[in-house]
Amino acid sequence: MPPTRPADRVNTAFDAASAAARARRAQQVWASWSIRSRLEVIRRFRHRLAERAEWVAAQVDHGQRASPFETVTAEVAPLLAACRFLEQRGRAVLRPRKIRRPGTPVWLWGTSVSVRREPHGVVLVIGPANYPLFLPGVQILQALTAGNAVLLKPGRDGGPAAATLRGMLAASGLPRGVLQVFDDTRSAGRAALEAGVDKVVLTGSASTGTAVLKALAPQHIPATLELGGCDAVFVRPEADVAQVAASLSFGLTLNAGATCIAPHRVFVHHALAGPLEAALAEALRDAPAVPLTPGVESRIIPMIDEATLRGARVVIGGRPEGGRMQPLVLADAEAGMALLRSDTFAPWLALVPVQDDDEALTQSARCPLALGAVVFGEPRSAHRMAAQIRAGVVVVNDLIVPTADPRVPFGGTGGSGFGTTRGSEGLLAMTRPKALVVRRGSLRPHLRPPPPSAVAHAAGFLQAAYGGGVGARVAGLVRMIRGDRAPADEVSRQRVVDRESESEPLSISHQKERR
Repeated sequence: MPPTRPADRVNTAFDAASAAARARRAQQVWASWSIRSRLEVIRRFRHRLAERAEWVAAQVDHGQRASPFETVTAEVAPLLAACRFLEQRGRAVLRPRKIRRPGTPVWLWGTSVSVRREPHGVVLVIGPANYPLFLPGVQILQALTAGNAVLLKPGRDGGPAAATLRGMLAASGLPRGVLQVFDDTRSAGRAALEAGVDKVVLTGSASTGTAVLKALAPQHIPATLELGGCDAVFVRPEADVAQVAASLSFGLTLNAGATCIAPHRVFVHHALAGPLEAALAEALRDAPAVPLTPGVESRIIPMIDEATLRGARVVIGGRPEGGRMQPLVLADAEAGMALLRSDTFAPWLALVPVQDDDEALTQSARCPLALGAVVFGEPRSAHRMAAQIRAGVVVVNDLIVPTADPRVPFGGTGGSGFGTTRGSEGLLAMTRPKALVVRRGSLRPHLRPPPPSAVAHAAGFLQAAYGGGVGARVAGLVRMIRGDRAPADEVSRQRVVDRESESEPLSISHQKERR
């Protein structure tokens, strides 16, 4: 691995401004490379990462995971898949697109339109603490593929992962200055936001997203915000209870519960609530306590206490203690409880019994967070229900793992943010569209002074082109040719109708319709 280069690591406000200036100069050169050449750097990075997967996993382990295997499968493997996706699809996604001539307005015949995708310039990626390699890694690779330079502000304790990404990309041929890394401190984050970037991509909590938007609004800087979730799981009456319990146990314990699309709010048909409760108790009986991220313990204890005071029962687990927490399952929970409206990174889930799909969807909508969701049940009926769920990504009969498919666009809605990372949509989000309109021929009627009959000709043309029915269009064509104005009796009649509609009170039925 190449050593860390001082010019690629910044932390103070002055350094941030200098880094942004260096990145802007480097970006101009990088964007001039062909996309084939840029993807060659991605390809070499993929080879290097694949050959050093175990070593990389050891570098980025943040101490919360059960084993290095979890890091290899949850961070290294999906990042490698993302590289290959970009290599295979990047050029096609970013290729200039010509808009076909059918549909061109008649008065614009002779024009051709094409749309190009251009890089934003300098993209600031603010990474999370829970997946410090995979999540910012994909965003960085997509930004680089599109021709941007990147400033990376890693999440808490994400420095080793950031250094690994920077070093391996540099060794793969990425020019100096194209990717620069900040410290993981809050002050470095504030300096990065004020450094003069062209786009921000944040993965973080809802509260962090609010703070970032406040900082960006005066600068008119666009952002993609992938914010926290409190994911809903819908268990339909025909679901396989054993499969559901195994899936929920996996999602509850993966990465010590610190996963943005971990299952938390489980809306289960009342007939399956008892069996699922028993299956989860058995599946999690020997689950060990896991470390919590700093600050989580003090936030979650009051919410657990509130839930139990309002009637929720503890099936297994309990309140955290000493910075560690056993997986917690609550039964007989209600959607309005504070815990079920929070983006708290901890291994907990709550079972909410419901009578049917409609009640489940209604109760789920009480939470403002809408990142991901899961439906368990017969595939066709589950698919129909998935179409009604408000969330950025919905998985049927599994959870978390399928979203690592590099083709899947990922992002939330509501309190879980906006914008997209990953997939073709995520790559396009690292660009801005530029339309190129070319006029051919010498016809430019708009450059000549309009004749006295211009209004009548234009109105007739619009009626002929856009009017309803053959008769109306033919009448418009005649008006256009003759230059006739609308018949006086027609104009007068319309004026009378307009005056009557303004002066007469609405009927009771119409008032109800307006309401």
